[in-house]
Amino acid sequence: MSMPFYLLMTSMAAYAAQRFHAGDALAGFASSAFIVGAVIARVLAGKYLDFIGRWRSIVAALAVFVLASLAYIPAGSMGLLLAIRLVHGIAFGFGNTALNASVQSLIPAARRGEGTGYFGTSSSLATALGPFLAVFLSSHFGFGWVFGACEAFALLGLGCALALRLPERTPEPDEVRAKWRLELGTLIDARSAPVSFAMFLAGMAYSVVLTFLAGYAGAMGAPGAASLFFVVFAVGMLASRLFVGRLQDVYGDNAVAYPIFAAYALGMALVAWAPGPWAIVVAALPMGVGFGSLLPVVQAIVVKLVTPARVGVAVATFFILLDVGTGIGPVVLGGLQPALGAGGMYWAAAGLVVLAAGVYWWAHGRGPRGRRGYGRSAQA
Repeated sequence: MSMPFYLLMTSMAAYAAQRFHAGDALAGFASSAFIVGAVIARVLAGKYLDFIGRWRSIVAALAVFVLASLAYIPAGSMGLLLAIRLVHGIAFGFGNTALNASVQSLIPAARRGEGTGYFGTSSSLATALGPFLAVFLSSHFGFGWVFGACEAFALLGLGCALALRLPERTPEPDEVRAKWRLELGTLIDARSAPVSFAMFLAGMAYSVVLTFLAGYAGAMGAPGAASLFFVVFAVGMLASRLFVGRLQDVYGDNAVAYPIFAAYALGMALVAWAPGPWAIVVAALPMGVGFGSLLPVVQAIVVKLVTPARVGVAVATFFILLDVGTGIGPVVLGGLQPALGAGGMYWAAAGLVVLAAGVYWWAHGRGPRGRRGYGRSAQA
């Protein structure tokens, strides 16, 4: 489910510019319209997920993925392309929320960090391999191959979903009575929102890597460095997954969160400072350890903060803030390029990572929950 997202986030703006001669703003919206749809869906998914059914939501979402991937090339106008992106994003938002909520229901509390880390390997791997594959396919074979890859991943995902057997949760009587009552507290989880805001900032920072790194490396005369970056990023992310989740369970959230933020900030600073393409490739390793591990670490924290009945809403809140940050990052930080240059933009992104660490400390790290491991708290 995540591979088509990152394949198209990386390539859609360039496709819109080439196919429909869209300007920078409209081409950028062709990419971010997906996120607009995802955010709309996530706002409602947390509340209605258990009424529809988690398995049904996942299967329906992937069926839309299959159809949307087929529809991109026949789309003959910019308006139709944007409509497909919006619908595709809505399917992603609902299906991804259902999948994450289902997985969290299966993980024992004492192994929350480890289990979330293993599951998150797939989506974090997509953050590296998706952009790499998009750059490679579009530059060597054309955008048709990118959409073909999306179709293949969508069909594979749908086949896996049809074979799944997931635990379903029956809504409680008070939830049934309030089914059609739309209030902020039923759509957004207030307990998980503060720490999830750290992911909003982290997503903003990573979005400029997704959007502008290829051009940044190309300006240095080494466009291949961007593709190699995502390969090394994947190596760093996968290596850290072998131990980060278990360390979180045993030693607590702070023991892993602060080093992860530091690695992420270091990687972004190396990109900003880069005197040559080699520095971009070197930066990929700490950034892979940092951002690649941050998603499951914070998601495990978010789930720990709420009751089982609120897991769906908490997961939706987490991803809403991450998606919004990823969506507005290229606009906000990209707007700094004319004044600060590409290097200055990446320094600003590094500053956002430091700010995200501060938000984490304020929202969670300074309290006793941040210092306590899941295994120890579960046994207490």
